[in-house]
Amino acid sequence: MQSTPEVIPAGFMKNARGHLVPEKMVKPIDRQRDETVRELTMLAKMLSNKIADFKKRVYGDVHAFMEMSAELYQAKIGGDAGNVTLLSYDGNFKMQLRSAERITFDERLQAAKTIIDELLTEWTEGSRPEIQTIIQGAFDTDKEGNLNTGRILSLRRLDIKDERWDRAMRAISESIQPIGTKTYVRFYERIEGSDEYRPISLDIAAI
Repeated sequence: MQSTPEVIPAGFMKNARGHLVPEKMVKPIDRQRDETVRELTMLAKMLSNKIADFKKRVYGDVHAFMEMSAELYQAKIGGDAGNVTLLSYDGNFKMQLRSAERITFDERLQAAKTIIDELLTEWTEGSRPEIQTIIQGAFDTDKEGNLNTGRILSLRRLDIKDERWDRAMRAISESIQPIGTKTYVRFYERIEGSDEYRPISLDIAAI
């Protein structure tokens, strides 16, 4: 059930504390800031809704095309469309759908970290500092407290000969817990006169 939009009495503005303030008491710069933020935020919401609709169309159209293509070979496609590359007839445009498994780690990751911390303490003397930095940085978290799964998994590629290190790597591998699949789409345009493609960015920060 949708809530009824709040009605602000004419001649008033509501501040961040929820108090009604007469407009004549609000500084012009504050009114202008409010207008700017509201106008751009409304445009952002409209754009977000359009992107959501575009995403639905992309997955729907691609899945329908794959079904049609499969029918030519009497094949049945099940599940969501993923890990597909489609090219325009002239090769100038390319789109890719990719599915990536999302993972997290259970309590065994802490066992691995305990072993690694002990090894780092022991290796302090004479060990290469860049290796220590890589290992310690793997367990850093972002502002939300989330671990970087790529950094943790990259530890398994380090060529370290030690039975305890092997145990720690085994603990990391066994602590992996799938939590779902993330599907994304990317578009590319071929660079004129070459076989390389440039991405068509849908990321506002990258445009």
